[in-house]
Amino acid sequence: MNLATILERYGDGAVLAVGGAVIGALFGFFAQRSRFCLRAAVIEFWHRTFGEKLSVWLLAFATAVVTVQVLLLTQSLDISTARQIAIRGSLSGALIGGLLFGAGMIMTRGCASRLLVLSANGNLRALLAGLIFAVTAQASLSGVLAPLRATISSWWTVDGGPSRDLLAITGVGPWGGLTAGLIWLGAAFYFSWRSPKRNVWMWVGGIGTGLAVAAAWWFSYVVSSHSFQDVQVQGLTFSGPSAEWLMRVLSSPAPAIGFNFGLLPGVFAGSFIGAWLGRDLKLEGFKDGYSMTRYIAGAILMGFGSMLAGGCAVGAGMTGGAIFALTAWMSLLGMWGGAGLMDRLLDNRPAREPASASLQPVARAT
Repeated sequence: MNLATILERYGDGAVLAVGGAVIGALFGFFAQRSRFCLRAAVIEFWHRTFGEKLSVWLLAFATAVVTVQVLLLTQSLDISTARQIAIRGSLSGALIGGLLFGAGMIMTRGCASRLLVLSANGNLRALLAGLIFAVTAQASLSGVLAPLRATISSWWTVDGGPSRDLLAITGVGPWGGLTAGLIWLGAAFYFSWRSPKRNVWMWVGGIGTGLAVAAAWWFSYVVSSHSFQDVQVQGLTFSGPSAEWLMRVLSSPAPAIGFNFGLLPGVFAGSFIGAWLGRDLKLEGFKDGYSMTRYIAGAILMGFGSMLAGGCAVGAGMTGGAIFALTAWMSLLGMWGGAGLMDRLLDNRPAREPASASLQPVARAT
């Protein structure tokens, strides 16, 4: 039975949902086992330690870039209709949103994907922060914060098409993107080898996480090319799906079933399995009022920032970065900058929060 027949029999939404669940489970499993986390990578970078966390993120990012560019070169993927490239974008939203998101993920000790992964491991702090992130994202999309988001986004815009494609702007094309990805992959292997805590899951998990990001692009494109309906080519992201699931629970009629429907449950299940196999399941909560206030404020910054930036650390940073979308790269730079500034600000404050209030037993570890 070919894909066209399956789509005709079961419908595009059901097939996309199953694919989203499978790819999400793979992402959740590999991200959990490798401790994949942009926030931890940024801290290592700004503190010039260049250790395990930075190595894992570089492995995942470089793998996603290389795989996506190979798919483009072999004509197994077409991202010309992807929202990160095709429609008008906002450079002001990308930069300011990235800065806010980066600051927020330092306060919550994890980006949106990391919060979901940790929630499946029993971390109630991450669960609360994730829920507030989803509420703020929805409020920024079509609620009380939408006018502010629209105003900031209108300050500096860029037309869709080649104007949003860094490979087209620079004239290097997919071969240039592949070359850049291979250079980053080489750097990732170098830092991984130098890391004193290197282990097999750092390598396998980092590469597997990147492959899951590329698989989302490929799968949605394959479905769109075989479907008689208008199917959006999309990649992994967590801001939009989080807001969608919130509305699915709170409103009726619910949004149509699609890739995003299966993604979040898949990531949760994959992370739970990874934590169960690694004996990482542990119920954790808040220790004091200060830590709760910090997490709530950080989640609000991340929720608003992600909708301004056009995605979260994975959606804008890795998914958009892998196709060299201009706004995605500006968002990613903003996230690194905002996270570095907030980390410096919090480090310069008197210590008020016990180490046990972090997402992991060690304050810097995620």
